[in-house]
Amino acid sequence: MLLLTLKVFSQTHNDTIKVLQQTASLYDLDFTQAEADSMIDNIAFFKSIYVQMHKQLPKNDLPYPFAFNPAPIGFKVPTNQQRIVWNIPANVSMPKNKNDLAFYSIMQLASLIKNKKITSVELTKFFIDRLKKWGDTLQSVITLTEDLALQQARQADDEISKGRYRGPLHGIPYGLKDLFAVKGYKTTWGSTPYKEQTLDYDSYVYTKLKEAGAVLCAKLSLGALAYNNKWFGGETKNPWNLQQGSSGSSAGSASSVVAGLLPFTLGTETLGSIVSPSTRCGATGLRPTFGTVSRSGAMVLCWSLDKAGPICRSAEDDAIVYYYIKGTDGKDAGAIDHAFNYDQKKDVKKLRFAYAANYFSRLPKDAMEWKVLDVYKSMGIDVKPVEFPDSTTYPTSLVSIILNAESGAAFDELTRTNRDDLIERQDKDFWPNSFRSSRLIPAVEYINANRYRYTLCERIQSFMKNYDVVIVPTFAGSQLSITNLTGNPVVCMPMGFNQRNLPVSITLVGNLYDEASILEAAKAYQDKTDFNKKHPEKFLQ
Repeated sequence: MLLLTLKVFSQTHNDTIKVLQQTASLYDLDFTQAEADSMIDNIAFFKSIYVQMHKQLPKNDLPYPFAFNPAPIGFKVPTNQQRIVWNIPANVSMPKNKNDLAFYSIMQLASLIKNKKITSVELTKFFIDRLKKWGDTLQSVITLTEDLALQQARQADDEISKGRYRGPLHGIPYGLKDLFAVKGYKTTWGSTPYKEQTLDYDSYVYTKLKEAGAVLCAKLSLGALAYNNKWFGGETKNPWNLQQGSSGSSAGSASSVVAGLLPFTLGTETLGSIVSPSTRCGATGLRPTFGTVSRSGAMVLCWSLDKAGPICRSAEDDAIVYYYIKGTDGKDAGAIDHAFNYDQKKDVKKLRFAYAANYFSRLPKDAMEWKVLDVYKSMGIDVKPVEFPDSTTYPTSLVSIILNAESGAAFDELTRTNRDDLIERQDKDFWPNSFRSSRLIPAVEYINANRYRYTLCERIQSFMKNYDVVIVPTFAGSQLSITNLTGNPVVCMPMGFNQRNLPVSITLVGNLYDEASILEAAKAYQDKTDFNKKHPEKFLQ
């Protein structure tokens, strides 16, 4: 049953039975004396197997051969990929103040590079200088990859000069959350036990961006082992208020892109790690459908919840980056290929919009979320009030069982070697205690939590099939837990500033494998507003 009971075998037989019964009661079970007596030999046998397993502890990258599939039985994944012609503008000029380049969109920078108004090397040096100037202020950079960046930039310039233009990311600098492996550089996972770690392989997302011609300039901070914004080098800051952390765990990715240290970045989310720092810093983050971006070469926290996605300053930038990173290399059991047919010129009036009335009804009448609805209505869109299914019907606390069980397994070696003592935080709310506590989650309960999760997936997909875009207050109710459990994609984008002049966000929820609709809807909103175009004053210089 549980290792907790195994210590009793040195006691008398009757004492052993009593401990087994007491232990069972912790798990909502009630065994008779005879039943507990019958279990003893089995438990001893299980322990002998555990002992054999523990002679070689599993590394974090040892594959888990089972994959979560967010789609209910009968759901068809779209596979008809149409050709996307990215409309790169031809008339973009270099700014009079070169510092303004820091906040140019990907399309603007692509135009400058494609039309040879700036070289990739010049642009890369510009952003490396900004990383050097502001990285320590924000505590957002773990490793500067300057030599690699200049090498990739020179290659981009050479190819472009010969007419081999790869597309809008060709020659564009970017940064990676430092849980993605890049051969030849440290991959620290933001935590002391791994701060000298190097991995002899490249992550899938890095490989895809290299194929697109993008230029890696930095590996960016994350909260230790993908939790919050504190890492072994400090606490990543919110560029709008340096007294405040940037939230996490994709802390450096959101902070750096909002401060104009990089044009775009990649982050990951298990339970809020793209959405939360995007909200805090005022970025536009895309958390894609579970499984649409291979996570090979990335730190595992939770096989059935981890997702990789872009963090940018606009929805269109998210769309461009996502187009180039989506897919699979066959090394991630949970990853698939699907069609992403984003349309830059989409008539969003053709999309079916709704808003979560049960969440909105809790807001003051002057809350900014209502103004988001007004913007969409001003475009001639009928935004229907709906009841978003919440935890009153489905136990979304299931996410705690699933996340903790899987993360405890992913970091089994860390716990068993006691290197978890090196982790930056040792309070009861942080990883060391969570990993230890997870050992007492029965396998039966973990499996059943995922079976209940399936019913949640069925209910949410049945609800979502009636809409293309559902507008929700970002942290209302249990939406964040629900959509992470069901794998639905979301876009989180700024919708204004609060009384402290700090950004606040709104979230658009989409159907499985339909990132295109929510990105098109987000772009339409950002075309009508300027919240995503405002930048923290300190970093304009």
